[in-house]
Amino acid sequence: IWKRKRLGTAISCLSIQEGLRCSMIIWEMRVENMLVSIVIPCYNSEATIRKVVEMVMEEFQKMEGYDCEFVLVNDCSKDRTFHEIQKLGEDYPQVRGINLMRNFGQHNALMAAMNYTKGDYVLGMDDDMQTHPSQIHKLIEKMEEGYDLVYGCYPQKKNSLLKNFSSKLNEVSSRILLGRPKEIVSSNFWMITKAVRDEVVKYTSFNPYVDGIFYRTTHNIGNVEVEHFKREVGTSNYTLKKLIRLWLAYWNYSVIPLRISSVLGGISACGGFLAALVIVIRKILDPGIVVGWSSTICIMVVFFGLVLMVLGIIGEYLGKIILSLNNTPQYIVRETVNIEEKDGAD
Repeated sequence: IWKRKRLGTAISCLSIQEGLRCSMIIWEMRVENMLVSIVIPCYNSEATIRKVVEMVMEEFQKMEGYDCEFVLVNDCSKDRTFHEIQKLGEDYPQVRGINLMRNFGQHNALMAAMNYTKGDYVLGMDDDMQTHPSQIHKLIEKMEEGYDLVYGCYPQKKNSLLKNFSSKLNEVSSRILLGRPKEIVSSNFWMITKAVRDEVVKYTSFNPYVDGIFYRTTHNIGNVEVEHFKREVGTSNYTLKKLIRLWLAYWNYSVIPLRISSVLGGISACGGFLAALVIVIRKILDPGIVVGWSSTICIMVVFFGLVLMVLGIIGEYLGKIILSLNNTPQYIVRETVNIEEKDGAD
């Protein structure tokens, strides 16, 4: 009887072990690779976009557990960029393309791309090889630590003097106006989770700034050092006018400029009151003193300048409100590649 019980127990144990093995095999079969959606705004990148896409594919072949798809947005380029995107779509089914009706800007193009992503992670990068495919694994490894958003930061930047200056200005402005954490450095090489992406695409304003939307969504942000490569073809498409326009987009996410104008108004009013008080006291102490019109004109010019500046700030906000109420589009799609109508935003 004792031997029979031991045999029955052994058979039961073997049955449990086999069941666990079968469960593990079934689970491994069900587990799929994580999908990373690469979004790239393209402008006059006919000469580089194929190389970028194919180099990214090579990098993902080296990484286990990850697959990639591409959403390439042609922002009304002057060359044959969209033709090259169409050819890439024919060669690789995971490449999807969007052709915009006019030039909406880099951040609008990014918003358009994110509305068509399906990945567990979304990776933003440029079309000029400066955000190099060889550095992608560093962002993925950092994301695996549990961050919602990871920026690649550059120890040494290889941009023009104007671009470096604007980057520094944006760094300071974003910290003050957008509430960016002080220890975080932003860049155009970033990766977000699907949860962040789902919140980002809810923003439908005509003048988006993706970093501002990121900061509004999460503060669980990380940095990882990546190498910054030189642009392989051409020069930066950002002019001084475009950089100023991008900086003004910060105002969509902050009321600090209005508060600054209020403080300046209060300071100027106090200054005017003190100046008037000084003039009255001097007149009382020395009735013969002549109050000059030149000082009066100077004071008026200063105060009128402050008034106009404050009105300009208020007008900037009112103008954006009117454009939003008029349903100014964030982007308009002319045609797509490897995208069905049902593949749009959820």
